[in-house]
Amino acid sequence: MNKQQQRLERLGGILEVAKALVAERDLDRLLTLIVDAAARIVDADRCSLFLVDRERKELWTKVAQGISMKEIRIPMDRGIAGAVATSNTPVNIPEAYADPRFNQNVDKQTGYRTKSILCVPMRSLENEVVGVLQALNRRDGKPFSSEDEELLFALGGQAAAAVNNAMLHNEIEQLFEGFVRASVVAIESRDPTTAGHSGRVARLSVGLGDMLPLAGNAAGRWKGSSISSQERQELRYAALLHDFGKVGVRENVLIKANKLEPWELENLRGRFETIFVQEELLAEKQKVDVLLRHPADEGRHRMGEIETRLAERKKELTNMFEFVISCNRPTILPEGTFDRLGEIARATYVSPFAGEKRPFLAQNEIIKLSVRKGSLTEEERREIESHVTHTYRFLAQIPWTRTLKRVPDIAYGHHEKLTGTGYPRSLKETEIALPTRMMTISDIFDALTASDRPYKRAVPKEKAYDILLDEAKRGEVDRDLLNVFIEADVPGKAPQEP
Repeated sequence: MNKQQQRLERLGGILEVAKALVAERDLDRLLTLIVDAAARIVDADRCSLFLVDRERKELWTKVAQGISMKEIRIPMDRGIAGAVATSNTPVNIPEAYADPRFNQNVDKQTGYRTKSILCVPMRSLENEVVGVLQALNRRDGKPFSSEDEELLFALGGQAAAAVNNAMLHNEIEQLFEGFVRASVVAIESRDPTTAGHSGRVARLSVGLGDMLPLAGNAAGRWKGSSISSQERQELRYAALLHDFGKVGVRENVLIKANKLEPWELENLRGRFETIFVQEELLAEKQKVDVLLRHPADEGRHRMGEIETRLAERKKELTNMFEFVISCNRPTILPEGTFDRLGEIARATYVSPFAGEKRPFLAQNEIIKLSVRKGSLTEEERREIESHVTHTYRFLAQIPWTRTLKRVPDIAYGHHEKLTGTGYPRSLKETEIALPTRMMTISDIFDALTASDRPYKRAVPKEKAYDILLDEAKRGEVDRDLLNVFIEADVPGKAPQEP
């Protein structure tokens, strides 16, 4: 093979490498790819690559052939690599030990014998030095030629563009990651009682996705299914942001622990205190009347009867108030509760401000206290449920990349049921995608087992499994995915959120 053919072959190699560099977005893999290509193109024994960190005025690398390391950092004005980065010009040294810039300590530490060095800057299109490519020792023992320098320089230009793209891609990913995490902080600051929920749902959802291809027959219809790394990130973002719409729900509804608002309960307490005082005043008036109208012995007897009736009345009122307080808690009310609430509401007292008779319980209080399960009225429940639509509208405003475009739809369906009875769209089973089904199971499980909810007690993991299995029997959640979730013990094995 003549020199012309060799040159064409080496140039062709650079073109092939350039294609590979354009396709790679992971910086660590890209740097390894560049170093391997550089060694091949100039037939070097070893190559290393240093990137420029202008903020810290340093060169850094995690890739150097023949050396195992995590990361090396050196000042930009030190050594041969520093000289090339600073001057933006190549350095070709036939005999390393004859050059005062060469640090012989590296050879002493590694046991390697450096002879020739070729070091070129990696220039961007703006002629800015992005990094430095350094080749050591041609395999044939000869110094590096001007052609080697030209070829490595050409590769450096391609590498600089690829590194810039990869770093920009990484910065965008970090920016978006920061935005997502800031959004989660906003959600949790709005509703501190559910702090950590979004992260746990993301962990469980991704964990279920990771376990799916390992589940075998347990996966049922999903046997052999898996999610790609891009789909995994898509699911993770959807899970982290699935409750963002809660920022659009009134705070007093969002964090409502009991059926009555705190101020409503205080008004009710004050009303019963007023009723107590009125009963005592009525009893005192009756005593005065008795003393004025009856002899002393009979008066004392009648006063004792008044005291007894007052004590019984106070006990009756106390029982009424305690019953109302028990109805205020978000428990499941027993049969007959509504009848007794109605009896209490029909009782009246005289308002000290208006001077007119008013019921013990106002109509809006009866409505709230009559909520059979939980703490929310139908109107308040609809407002809470609206958070799903708010989430979708928010997420739909974001210009997602092609690999993340399904995030709004995945999050939109996390309260849908396979039976079509979920909300807000009452989707049918065929309309609910696999990632959404995973997130629904994870969301329900965490809501059941979370210990930070003021309106309910956390249930043990096994009890949560039983509740989910009941929902699966009713056809509301995906039974096959739930089997994987339980059998693989996803809550115990899922990776922690970074």
